[in-house]
Amino acid sequence: MYSAMVTLKTMDTFLYEAQRQGRISFYMTSFGEEAINIASAAALSPHDIVLPQYREAGVLLWRGFTVQECTNQCFGNEDDEGKGRQMPVHYGSKKHNVITISSPLATQISQAAGVAYSLKMDKSDACAVAFTGDGGTSEGDFHAGLNFAAVMEAPVIFICRNNGWAISTPVHEQFRSDGVVAKGIGYGIRSIRVDGNDAIAVYSAIRAARNMAISEERPILVEAMTYRVGHHSTSDDSTKYRPMNEIEYWKTARSPIARFRKYIQRNGWWSDDKESELCRNVKKQVLQAIKTAEGMEKPQLIELFTDVYEQMPPNLHEQERSIRDTIKKHPKDYPIDAHV
Repeated sequence: MYSAMVTLKTMDTFLYEAQRQGRISFYMTSFGEEAINIASAAALSPHDIVLPQYREAGVLLWRGFTVQECTNQCFGNEDDEGKGRQMPVHYGSKKHNVITISSPLATQISQAAGVAYSLKMDKSDACAVAFTGDGGTSEGDFHAGLNFAAVMEAPVIFICRNNGWAISTPVHEQFRSDGVVAKGIGYGIRSIRVDGNDAIAVYSAIRAARNMAISEERPILVEAMTYRVGHHSTSDDSTKYRPMNEIEYWKTARSPIARFRKYIQRNGWWSDDKESELCRNVKKQVLQAIKTAEGMEKPQLIELFTDVYEQMPPNLHEQERSIRDTIKKHPKDYPIDAHV
């Protein structure tokens, strides 16, 4: 778990810098929320269906989605499983039971309730897991999803990363309830608040929630209290609405990675030598992944139109012809090669 947390932070660091250098278009980090990512993933079964938001890259990494696959998606190259159709960090993997991320806020919550009800009808030994932030709980989909799951007794775990900020809106300007946990109780859903910066606490809570969701066929809400150390995204400058000393305090004194390292080192499971080796190897792995991804071709133009219909209809054929004609008319604006 610790190695995975360090890998996630390192990948975030270098891909964030790649965006700042203009090498990718957009990025979102999980700085300060690594424990929620990795510990929750470790507590779940690979058969559980995960519907993430956009700070759950660690869940994919834990399930075997590689750093190279994450990087390919961010660069939108020909090896990207999404075929270059999504914004960076909008990961998904059918093989790993992770539904592709959607940009619209909170849509995954009501979808997870439906997925969970389907698992219940199939008598599957698995549950659905939906991640959201505190901002997502202010959306209508959150309330629709929780109500549906409660009434239909669907085996779903709703995990809210309460990191204090919905972009620039603090929680006290979003709602007057006692955090998010009270909202679950209001819908008749068993709910718990946990320290999201304590990897072991998160693991224990999610493990217990999974057992209850499946054995009792009921939804569970877990509110993981944390802090978003990074900016909301590369399109945001959080120093405009919160003080630097607040960010620095959570980055250092309350770091979930530093906290977990102290625990494993006290128990004799970790050392400074192991730390140096891990950091060196992970840095090398991430830099190589970026170099490889950046050097690949982009997906072929035809991929804009595939995977929608079994046979492409006339209107899409016409759109493809129109795009190709435009490219031919403006070769300087759209440099292409035989690969397209």
